[in-house]
Amino acid sequence: MGQLSLLFLVLLASVVTMPLARRTGIPQPVLMTVLGLVMAVVPQIPNVAVDPGLILPLVLPPLIFAVARRASLVYFRANLRAILLLAVALVVVTTTVVAVAFHQLAPALPVAAAVALGALVSPPDPVAAVAVAGSVGLPRRLVAILESEGLFNDVTAIVVYSLAVEAVVDGDFSVPHALLRFVLSAVLAVVVGVALGWLAAKVAGLLDDPTQQVALNLLVPFAAYTLAEELEGSGVLAVVVVGLYLADRAADADDVSYRLVGSAFWDVVEILITGVAFGLIGLELATVLKDAGSGWHSMIGEAAAVIAVVVLVRLVWLLPAAWISKRLSRGEDDVPISWRETVVLWWSGMRGVATVALALAIPLTTHAGDDFPGRGRIVFTAFSVVLFTLLAQGLSLPWLVRRLGIDPHLDLREQQERQLWWRAARAALGRLAELEEEDRLPVELVEKLRVRQHDRLARLCPEQYEEEEAAEARQRVAGLRKLRSLEQELLAASRREMVLARGEPGADPELVDQVLRGLDLRSDRN
Repeated sequence: MGQLSLLFLVLLASVVTMPLARRTGIPQPVLMTVLGLVMAVVPQIPNVAVDPGLILPLVLPPLIFAVARRASLVYFRANLRAILLLAVALVVVTTTVVAVAFHQLAPALPVAAAVALGALVSPPDPVAAVAVAGSVGLPRRLVAILESEGLFNDVTAIVVYSLAVEAVVDGDFSVPHALLRFVLSAVLAVVVGVALGWLAAKVAGLLDDPTQQVALNLLVPFAAYTLAEELEGSGVLAVVVVGLYLADRAADADDVSYRLVGSAFWDVVEILITGVAFGLIGLELATVLKDAGSGWHSMIGEAAAVIAVVVLVRLVWLLPAAWISKRLSRGEDDVPISWRETVVLWWSGMRGVATVALALAIPLTTHAGDDFPGRGRIVFTAFSVVLFTLLAQGLSLPWLVRRLGIDPHLDLREQQERQLWWRAARAALGRLAELEEEDRLPVELVEKLRVRQHDRLARLCPEQYEEEEAAEARQRVAGLRKLRSLEQELLAASRREMVLARGEPGADPELVDQVLRGLDLRSDRN
């Protein structure tokens, strides 16, 4: 089996494991990691031949962009405290404690090498955290905190990791230089993200084909990451910034086709790249054992100690952080997390592809020509942390959520959704009143449209209407549902006829597909 066949097999598994994850309740990243481990020990399957330096640039940009485009600047401002406490402070604390512990276990290694290990095992993986949180039905508030932490913690960790590796390779380190480098990295990333976001929005405005707009959006995260890294900025932060910019500034309320095509496209991208990323973690087992050497058995104790430090530091940090959050909460919109939710956040700190990629990307030698000190031990320990957090924590998290009785607050989400539909329907009624004044529409038409909107409002929020009005509205809605069901039958007959027409001699397939697309859009609206 060649590398291309292996890639196809992993892509196929990415699709197949999605329904399996829903049926078993096991998160898809965990399933793909297990599958990768199984494939790694099968003799007929070759070792992965991927340059470690290409893993992050190829995998992280689309995944982070896909998460960021679902959010907004307001969304992240609301979680600013969590970002500062988890994505910045906790990463620094974890890096420091792991470095101290590992240096005690291996005093012959340079401190900078221990810091590199601490930095690469400190950031939880955003994709794994969100996928696991979604599969176990966590409250949206907790998912938002995990998303915020996951998107920004790589920024801190990668900068610290780069500085530590440079200190080992060059044999020189300066604290003021490191702090300046950190600040400049963030500033450059923000500038690149905003500039590319502005440019992409302008170019997208010149494209009237939604397929072309989506193709442009696919290139944007890679361009942001690459340009920021070339300028010695944070590529991850640049992708986050450009994703948030485009989500907030480039939204056109009437661009329906782009939203339909874009949503479907990015769903496919997330499924495939997530599967490849976590399948790659398992497949790298042979590479990790090769880097560790024949004495990897003796490294298990060190790896177990680092795992314990990583897990315990997160718990010790989250407990006072939750207390601080509770003390600083303001009103009903800033509900403090409970101790049960704190425990779930603690156990959701799974490491992933960034940790493995950074570990494998450690140089083989220093500038002096010597072997990078402790590289095999660092790679093995990092891989052990990833496997424990993904498999042990990922597989047991659903049980823990059930055991603690975490309420996903589905009733609250349904209420919020009804409120949004109410707001949308009220906006439609307001626009109808404006059109009635401007165009002097026929009274019968205006009344028919007004009744339809009020029927929707009565169905969504019956408490806002008198019982008799609500009952009448429900009857009319039932009639409309029957009408829509009949319309769907008619549209289905039309689609079948077009499928038959496509196979007839002399038919233009492109023209038939255009008619089918129109029927599909009408079916979706109905």
